[in-house]
Amino acid sequence: MTTTGSAIDVSHLTKTYGPTVALNDVTLSVGTGEVRGLLGPNGSGKSSLMKTIMGLSKPSYGSIRVLGYDVRASPMEIKKIVGYIPESPRLYEFLTATEYLDFIADVRGLPFEQKKERIARFVDALDLEGKQGDMISSYSQGMKQKVAIIGALLHRPRVLLMDEPLNGLDPKSARLVKELIHGFAREGVSVVFSTHILEIAEAICDKLTILQGGKILAEGTSKDLRENAGLPGSGLEDVFLKLTGTKGVEDIVEALIR
Repeated sequence: MTTTGSAIDVSHLTKTYGPTVALNDVTLSVGTGEVRGLLGPNGSGKSSLMKTIMGLSKPSYGSIRVLGYDVRASPMEIKKIVGYIPESPRLYEFLTATEYLDFIADVRGLPFEQKKERIARFVDALDLEGKQGDMISSYSQGMKQKVAIIGALLHRPRVLLMDEPLNGLDPKSARLVKELIHGFAREGVSVVFSTHILEIAEAICDKLTILQGGKILAEGTSKDLRENAGLPGSGLEDVFLKLTGTKGVEDIVEALIR
């Protein structure tokens, strides 16, 4: 393991799937306790970046270090210290939530009493109390999302990768998750948070990285991005549309209703 000054170091990362280039020479660093937002149009490379940091997808070129561990050389160490919530979680739906979380906690090596206490605390906080004995297959999408979030947090990861984690959540649970992110960051946990909701990104994240076509288009605080776009007094949505070269919504609507 090599110690670095940041929690996540991505250096000249390229990821290809056959002829498709998902990530093209991406370099970024995420500091300890930082909440980094990933923004970008569909297909911009956000999910590919998270999967590659997690070690679920191997880099075609370049390197990634997480808390000093090389993702290629130390995949098991990475999985011990990282929590990952994919955009579309795949759960063992033939299990109950309790059985699934119990299994995840055992895989993570949590002692029995600690496992029992943490599962109970998260189940209560995310309003799954009384439903944790039901089969996951009977759950709504939002309830499945809650189970996936709990599973990612049980082992108290030092790095948290969250790909559209608020999908399907009710307002109370979404607020809880947002507050948890801030709480974890105060404890030194580094968070990478992907979302399409720009207001949430601005409210939660310390810095933002905008991806387009597998490349980093812009990076910095929301203030930095506004200044780079020449729109210092505008909303983040206008900044995003200008930086990504996206046509204004009004123009598209006008064209569609002619």
